[in-house]
Amino acid sequence: MDCPETSHGLLKHFKKEDFETDWIKVAEGKFGQVYQVKVKLWREKCALKVLDTSACAHIYRRIIEEASSIAKVKFKYMVSVYGLCTESPAIVMEYMSNGSLNNLLSSLNLMWPKKFQMIHEASMGMNFLHSLQPPLLHLNLKTANILLDDHLHVKISDFGLIHWEDGTDKKPFIEHLIARGNISYIPPEAFSQNCSPPGPSYDVYSFGIVIWEILTQQKPYTGCSMTTVLLHVSHGRRPSVEIMPEHRPWECDQMISIMQHCWDQERQKRPQFSETVKKTEALSEILKIPESMQCQNNSGNGHRLEHQCPAFPIYEISSPQLSDVLPDKHSSKDGVLSLLLQKDFGSFRSSVRREHVCTQFTGSKSLLHYTVASGDKKSVEHVLSLGADVNCSMTRGYTPLIVAVLNRLNDIVSLLLDHGADPAQGDEDQWTAVHFAAQNGDDRALRILLDKGAVADAREKSGWMPLHLACQNGHEAVVRLLLTRLCVKAIGEREEVQERTALHLAAAYGHMNITKLLLSQGADPNATDASLSTPLHLSANAGHNRIVRQLLKDGAEVDSVDRRGYSPLHLAAIKGHTGICRQLLSMKATPDVKTHQGWTPVHLAAIKRHETTVMELKSLGASVNAPGENGWTSLHIACHQSEPQLVAKLLAAKADPNVVEDSEHWTPLHVACASLSFPSVLHLISHQADVNAVSTAKATPLHLAAQQGNVPIVKALLLNGADTTLQDCSGSAPVDVAKRHGKCEVVQLLERQSEAFC
Repeated sequence: MDCPETSHGLLKHFKKEDFETDWIKVAEGKFGQVYQVKVKLWREKCALKVLDTSACAHIYRRIIEEASSIAKVKFKYMVSVYGLCTESPAIVMEYMSNGSLNNLLSSLNLMWPKKFQMIHEASMGMNFLHSLQPPLLHLNLKTANILLDDHLHVKISDFGLIHWEDGTDKKPFIEHLIARGNISYIPPEAFSQNCSPPGPSYDVYSFGIVIWEILTQQKPYTGCSMTTVLLHVSHGRRPSVEIMPEHRPWECDQMISIMQHCWDQERQKRPQFSETVKKTEALSEILKIPESMQCQNNSGNGHRLEHQCPAFPIYEISSPQLSDVLPDKHSSKDGVLSLLLQKDFGSFRSSVRREHVCTQFTGSKSLLHYTVASGDKKSVEHVLSLGADVNCSMTRGYTPLIVAVLNRLNDIVSLLLDHGADPAQGDEDQWTAVHFAAQNGDDRALRILLDKGAVADAREKSGWMPLHLACQNGHEAVVRLLLTRLCVKAIGEREEVQERTALHLAAAYGHMNITKLLLSQGADPNATDASLSTPLHLSANAGHNRIVRQLLKDGAEVDSVDRRGYSPLHLAAIKGHTGICRQLLSMKATPDVKTHQGWTPVHLAAIKRHETTVMELKSLGASVNAPGENGWTSLHIACHQSEPQLVAKLLAAKADPNVVEDSEHWTPLHVACASLSFPSVLHLISHQADVNAVSTAKATPLHLAAQQGNVPIVKALLLNGADTTLQDCSGSAPVDVAKRHGKCEVVQLLERQSEAFC
């Protein structure tokens, strides 16, 4: 929607009476609420961001001052700001139906192409802001301020709300950002004593964190206090790259490199968005990003689920619309379309001629396509009587029959079939009318099609049958109908992308009744997909407790492993599904089964910081001392991730504080010192950890603490008998290490200790 603007490029001023009365609250935060409203004049949904005046008065004043600049920000990847409502006060913005990226990442498992698309589109938006003269800095970039439209395309929001005034004290500026929940997105230079104002590199750093969140679908620095995050960032530590999914395209390593350049400790080394956007574009094109919904403006192609990515959300499908072509009232052929658009069907039938029927409109659409979309059966009958080709197809291959199915026009579906419509004719992706009916959950249209000769096991180009689509989308009535027309063998057929059966899809998406139905009809609970995952793997991973229980009851193998060596227990543990872990172990799942990398379920739960799951696994027989990759135990992992509570619980559960890993012979105490986890060090010492344990390089925990310059850890080690005279393989004592790394306070402390000892 194009927003009318007031003169001089200023934002439009709204009053409360300009909106319909039914405001729908869609979000709420510390600084206000967001409502879905409808503007009476435009008849269009908008978002009304009502600000808390006590907390945001300065922001609202800022918007008024910068109104002309904000009004000029019109770009495909920016949320449009239409105006202000001074009575509230509030900002009137473009409505984004799929909310924030922050919420989406926590609720939906995205495929790699979609992740790369989102990163690229966010970089496009930020590049646009920085290319303005002068550059418009966001200074509040985070996943909560990246919004998603109907088709999961990205738009940047809340730009222009945060501003640095020359001469401003940095402390209140940073405190304000922290209050908005931005601690993870603030670059290290913002915490320094340097008073220079933030520049474009500030946003680039924030974008690096956003990339990490999209790639991992995790929150950075989970469980860390504000002080810990500040220390991590100031010392050059960033969210762990190690938790990136193991199975990832090779292009992901290039994206990780872009991310690491963006969050470089030195702001001068961070790339400009003009450079980054080219790289993200190239990576996105390599993966040939599939759209979750394909939509072309000014054509009749309409919207359709991109079924090749079954992890995407499921959308209502809409048909080609009459409004996709704007009729020209000066043209006789467009005049006929105008009558359809106005639903003046009587005048349409009296005006239409055979030459109209033979005319091709935009996108290779015929008059029959439009007439079917109008929903008037008599008009369709009349156009057919004038010789319309009942099986004509538009650019994407949609036939009139497909248009009728998409619009749930069952009388017209029957009429078209009676006039020779071919139910087996598919679109350019070989989706037939049966596929669309199954996708749409329309069992009435499906029954008509099947009764008129359509086949129930038709396959589109990627091998998806209607049964796969119905199971993915949870359309139980459609599944029941299809099962009456399919043989038992067809129930176990696989689609060709991930080689999943109907049962895989029902289990992965949590459709309990369909799962039971398929099992009752002979579906194999141990069928494997391309990654050797069974339905039990997928349901355990997704956290569907009831489906896990049902699959186990029907004979699912509890210890089957996928290509990575992951069992269902591994997947439940890594996702923190404690109840499912309990179920699997009660069915005799092997508690210490190892992946091909050597990780047990306890390791994976520890890696993902699922403390409750770790302890539940331990209570049900899993070992907390099992060695994983390179001999790391769960205690090593907890120390590495600075999780002192988990460290304490593992030690209480008899985890060995002096076990050494294979590569460098580090004990958990070595790891805790290297990770600057002071509470973990105290827990380990209290459980008799050897403060003088030496690694392969003959380094003690004190050597590592001296190198890091952590005074509290050094003091704790010294108080518990750490030997200051031990030398590493280079002949350096801890004091020498501290000197070499410029840790003056630690040098003084160690020298005083040596003097006291002498």
